Amino acid sequence: MHYLHTMVRITDIDASLDFYCDKLGLVEVRRREVPQGRFTLIFLAAPGQEGIAEIELTYNWDPEVYGEGRNFGHLAFRVDDIYATCQKMMDAGITINRPPRDGHMAFVRSPDNISIELLQKDGSLPVQEPWASMPNTGKW
Repeated sequence: MHYLHTMVRITDIDASLDFYCDKLGLVEVRRREVPQGRFTLIFLAAPGQEGIAEIELTYNWDPEVYGEGRNFGHLAFRVDDIYATCQKMMDAGITINRPPRDGHMAFVRSPDNISIELLQKDGSLPVQEPWASMPNTGKW
């Protein structure tokens, strides 16, 4: 397993980059605009740690008020085999909130309801059952 990033929702890109980059000293690694989802992703890292452990700033284009704790999104981990990882977790009694229907991404929750994103290493595995037909469960 390899730790990827922590996601934080932001309400003002300029103010957030001023804080994280200009004041805290992180650097922008990459940016992705997602018009169909109406959001922007900006990945930051400490200098020299790009690709090792990053912060994902998520800016939703439609205004939303975030209460305490709502700004935090999820922890993300890259796994060698998303199907085996999810099966192991299910066998241990963990609910797979967002199954890996696409062979690439799944979400589970910690006992304290922290959302954990699991991403398949090196792209996606071929789509397979029972995962392809599994519905989402709860929030992720």
